[in-house]
Amino acid sequence: MKELTPHEIVTQLDKYIVGQDKAKRSVAVALRNRYRRRQLPEDMQEEIKPRNILMVGPTGVGKTEIARRLAKLVNAPFIKVEATKFTEVGYVGRDVDSMIRDLLETSIRMVKNIRLEEVRSKAEAAADERIVEILVPSPKKEGPYKNPFEVLFGSSGEQQPKEGEREETKALEEERRIIRSKLRIGELEGQMIEVEIEDRGGTPVEFFTGMGTEEMSINFRDLLGGMIPGKKKKKRVTVREARKILAQDEASSLLDMDQITTEAVAKAEQNGIIFLDEIDKIASGDYKAGPDVSREGVQRDILPLVEGSTVMTKYGPVKTDHILFIAAGAFHIAKPSDLIPEFQGRFPIRVELDSLSVDDFKRILIQPKNALMTQYTALLGTEGIKIDIREDAVERIAEISYAVNQADENIGARRLHQIVEKLFEEVSFSGSDLKEKNIAIDGSYVTAQLKELITEKDINRFII
Repeated sequence: MKELTPHEIVTQLDKYIVGQDKAKRSVAVALRNRYRRRQLPEDMQEEIKPRNILMVGPTGVGKTEIARRLAKLVNAPFIKVEATKFTEVGYVGRDVDSMIRDLLETSIRMVKNIRLEEVRSKAEAAADERIVEILVPSPKKEGPYKNPFEVLFGSSGEQQPKEGEREETKALEEERRIIRSKLRIGELEGQMIEVEIEDRGGTPVEFFTGMGTEEMSINFRDLLGGMIPGKKKKKRVTVREARKILAQDEASSLLDMDQITTEAVAKAEQNGIIFLDEIDKIASGDYKAGPDVSREGVQRDILPLVEGSTVMTKYGPVKTDHILFIAAGAFHIAKPSDLIPEFQGRFPIRVELDSLSVDDFKRILIQPKNALMTQYTALLGTEGIKIDIREDAVERIAEISYAVNQADENIGARRLHQIVEKLFEEVSFSGSDLKEKNIAIDGSYVTAQLKELITEKDINRFII
């Protein structure tokens, strides 16, 4: 995969996220530094730690989306966790090491999917052969011995197949050839057959990992060297479904899970990204009692992971030295300086994200690849409804969204989802029954549909 330059990373992020140029530049540099580190000698690679990032800004301005899109760009293992999930040791809640275990699970899933794609054609060919065997089963062969004395004293000699048996084998092969050709051209897709697959599931067992318990799925048959016969499951499905089931079963048997695990651990250690959201909720502020008693403890528990430590998982040890941590919070009440000094020191890059303006709202509605207006137009288009959204309508939606955020809670771009859902509510409900399928949406239509919201919130004074 081609390594992206910081400019290319920002360009890709611009396709999905409006504004926040400072944050985009920071994550682009952090990502590029990973590539630069890999070009250095191994002894120096170990010395260079990732430059973790702290994003500060109100909710709904793109903090999570920047991190998520960044991970997708480079196909890196990524998880988003809320800091409020965790509690100090001794309190009820998840232990912080679980985020590393979750990241590793994500990495294993990614590597496994890549390997499954590599063996897909071989697995599908094997699945087709199994379907042929089901549709045209082989005749049951007799054992090499006809009576117990032959077992003791040996067979009198190899028996040659009879003429009738040869003809039967020839006819069987011809029938199978016909079935194979029908499978290739899709003639048998709807035919019902019964498939039998091995149940590879293990028995869930809980283990104590030092910081808590972790559930592991163990296949006792594998542990005993296959002495216990495998459990079979039968399902009656169409040939089309059977091919998917059998191909998946065949692909699983072709994969080397030990190799996948080794690769996944390396991928998580070197390329993993953990997004720590709601980090401001574990800042102590001026409170030192009550529900705040464990907040500083959570920071101290997370600190070793960010500084670099080794976490034990069911797949083996995972080093966190080179995992990129991106922390984010609104910091409405607490301040970044309320975090303990050691924690602040491990996030050297601090980026402040801007609140969204009316112009930002307008761009969010129409500019990104996954723009809201594009989504709603496509959804209603499935029922033959053509939506013509005028420029003054977009401007009016942006003004109302901005004004509601000012009058009510500022929830950033998430406000647009509420406003646009309300705008299209009537069309979405009665769209399938409408005779007139061409609908024009202009500024006056927007005002009429959102009149109740405007009156209720008394937001006219916020609209320029």
